[in-house]
Amino acid sequence: MIEPLREISAATRALSAYMTGALRRPLPQPVVEKARQHILDTLAAMISGTTLRPGRIAIEYVATLGGARQASVVGTPLLTCVTQAALANGMLAHADETDDSHAPSRTHPGCAVVPAALAVAESVRGSGEALLKAVVLGYDVAVRVNLALGPDELAAAARGTHSIGGTFGAGAAAGALLGLDEPQMRSLLSLCAQQASGVGCSVRDTEHAEKAFDFGGMPARNGVTAATLVAAGVIGVDDVFSGERNFLQAYGPRPAPERLAEALGMRFDILGTNVKKWPVGSPAQSALDALTGLIEVERIGPDEVERIELHLPTRSAATVDNAPMPDINVQHLTALLLVDRTLSFKSIHDLARMQDTRLLTLRRRIVLVPSEELMHARPRRQAIVAVKMRDGRSLERRSVAVRGTADNPMNQAEVEAKATDLIGEVLSVRRADAITEAIRSIEAIPDVTVLRRLWRPLGNSLPRLRGRVGAGLR
Repeated sequence: MIEPLREISAATRALSAYMTGALRRPLPQPVVEKARQHILDTLAAMISGTTLRPGRIAIEYVATLGGARQASVVGTPLLTCVTQAALANGMLAHADETDDSHAPSRTHPGCAVVPAALAVAESVRGSGEALLKAVVLGYDVAVRVNLALGPDELAAAARGTHSIGGTFGAGAAAGALLGLDEPQMRSLLSLCAQQASGVGCSVRDTEHAEKAFDFGGMPARNGVTAATLVAAGVIGVDDVFSGERNFLQAYGPRPAPERLAEALGMRFDILGTNVKKWPVGSPAQSALDALTGLIEVERIGPDEVERIELHLPTRSAATVDNAPMPDINVQHLTALLLVDRTLSFKSIHDLARMQDTRLLTLRRRIVLVPSEELMHARPRRQAIVAVKMRDGRSLERRSVAVRGTADNPMNQAEVEAKATDLIGEVLSVRRADAITEAIRSIEAIPDVTVLRRLWRPLGNSLPRLRGRVGAGLR
C-alpha cells in the first residue's frame, strides 16, 4: 500500500509552482534586457573557451562519446545528446574567468544555467523567448537555494558553492523548458539535491579544467540529467527541503528555508549578477578597475611608476598572487594594463608575455598587500591601489563599485564590445556582430536551433583535437 504524501512545506510549494509557471509569466523589460546581456556574455565565454585547454578537453571528450544529435557544442560543428552538450558548454563557459558571477550567493550562475537551458531548448526546438525566461528562472533558483543554505557557511566548510547553486539553477531552467508540472518540479529538486556537490579545493586547480567542470560542466549536466529523468517518469522525494533527513539540514548549519521562495516574481536575481569587464578572475577585477581610474585621471605610465601596492581582501589575494595563469595573476595583469593601456582576450591569454622583460621588470615594483579590512567591506571585492611616482607624488584610488557589478553595471554597448572581442578573436568580427544582433532580439526567434549556424565554424573539422571525432558530427 502506498502511503499518502506528507504535507509539503510552503516554501517548496511556492518554489515549485513558480518554476512551473515561469515560461507563461511576462517579465519586466529591464529583466529581459539584462537576460539578453547575460546570454550574450555567456555565449561569448563559450566561444572563446574553445581556444583554451579546458574547453578543448571538453570538446574532445564529448566528441568521442557520440550520442543522439539533440544539441550543439557551441563554437564547434558537434551535435550530441542534451546532457553531454550541457556538460561541454558548461566547461567552455568557465574555461577561464570570463563568465558572470553573483557575489551574495557565491555562484557563477551563467556558466551552469545558460548551457543547460540552451541544450534543452535546442532539443525541444524551443523559442528564444522560452530560452530567455528559462535562463531568468535558473538564476533565481540558483541564488535562492544557496541563500537558503548560507553561502558563507558553505564556503567556510570548504563546500563548492558554485556547483551547488548551479545544479539547481540548471535543473530549474531545463525543467521549465521540458514543461514539467508542480509534482514533477518537486521531484526535479530532489534529484538536483542528490547530485549537488563540490569541494572548494578547486581554487587550487592551476589548469582550470577541474574548475571548469565544477563551476559549469558538472552543474549544467546534473541539472539537465535531473530534468530529463523526471520527464522520463522518475518520481523523487516530494519535498527535499523539509522533513526527515532533508537537504537543507544536510548541507546548511543554519539553513533559512524561507529564502527558497523569497520575493519570487518581485526580485529577479539576474539583475544583481555581475558581468566582468575583463576576462580575468573576479579578485583582479577590482584592482584593474582602480588602476584604470588612475590611468585615466592621472595619465600615469609604466616608466613613471616607482612602486605599486595592490590592497585586496586576504582570501582573494591568496588566489591571484603571482598565479601561474596569466588571467589570474594580478601582478602580471597590472603590469600588462600599464604597458598596453588596455586589456583584450588575446593579450590576457598570451602566455609568452608572462616572460616579457619589460613586464617582468615592472612586476618587481608591484606589491600585493592582503587586507583583513577589505575582507569585511561591502560591497564585496573592493580594492585599493596605491602608486608612488618617481616624481615624488603618491596616488591612491579605492574601487568600491567595480564596473560591471550590480552596483555599477556595464551598459549594452560595453557588454557587446566585450562579446565582440571574445567572439571575434575565434570566429570573426562579422560573425560576432551577427550573434550580437540575434541575441538583441532573441524573443523573436521561433526555434533556437537556427542560432547554430552563427557559431558553427567554417568546415566540418575540429582543429587541435585528437581521437575519434566523427561520431557527433553532422
